[in-house]
Amino acid sequence: MKSDSQKAKSAAWLSFTVNLFMAIIKGLAGIFGNSAALMADATESISDLFSSLLVIAGLKYAQRPADDNHPYGHGKIEALVTFGITSLLIGSAVIIGLRSIDSLQGENPVPEGFTLYVLLFVIAVKEGFYRYQKRQGEKTGSSSLIADAWHHRSDALSSVVALVGVGISLWGGEAWAMADEIAAMLTSVLIIYNSYLILRPALGEVMDEHLYPELESAIRKSALEVDQVLETEKCFIRKYGSGYLVDLHIEVNGELSVREGHAIAHKLKDHLTKVYPQIQDVLIHVEPSSSD
Repeated sequence: MKSDSQKAKSAAWLSFTVNLFMAIIKGLAGIFGNSAALMADATESISDLFSSLLVIAGLKYAQRPADDNHPYGHGKIEALVTFGITSLLIGSAVIIGLRSIDSLQGENPVPEGFTLYVLLFVIAVKEGFYRYQKRQGEKTGSSSLIADAWHHRSDALSSVVALVGVGISLWGGEAWAMADEIAAMLTSVLIIYNSYLILRPALGEVMDEHLYPELESAIRKSALEVDQVLETEKCFIRKYGSGYLVDLHIEVNGELSVREGHAIAHKLKDHLTKVYPQIQDVLIHVEPSSSD
């Protein structure tokens, strides 16, 4: 059976293959179909290729074991990869927007009819792959894989905008040919908005925001299953790559010896990491019960 890291890498390589195929299809259709919106879509797909390579490199680096310089491991690289993905997205959006503004000042040829079918195909593939990639990211806990999934959703949505623009151009003829360029401009705005949606969770991960109330509740409940753990106090959770680091304060009988409290803490740590494999490490602070 594949490990979570192997599943994540397989999904990332599949993402790269799909993005390469989509970039070629959309680029050729945009050139031969006279569609600025499809060319804008192709530009985004090229940035998707680089983002997929970033994800693959990040996943490989994140799996390196802890060392003297990185005692917690290398998992934070996934958040940095997400920053790289959003930078590529924003860069492609700016290029698309500037190109569309420039094109509006010249003649706008009416796109060929077959471009509609190409866009419908692209939307179906990209939306389907978004759902697959997001599911794999959630299963493996990979923030960079989830970011890459949203990249596919962004591509699907931009293709919907392109579809509308091309459809209006074909319906209205030369008088409405500029709708294709306007659709490309709207695509750039949509990409920037989706970039923010991708960046926000990664920023929270880097800043160690407390974003996991359900996991905290589950940890507190599981802690009380361990013999002689009377109560839990503070419980802080940090995302670290595809896993979590937990700081937990527990209360025990104040009459217990240091050795006994230490043994309880180890027993609790073993219990939590067994019940929740996504927890990479637990730091437990033992306190005397407030009722003593």
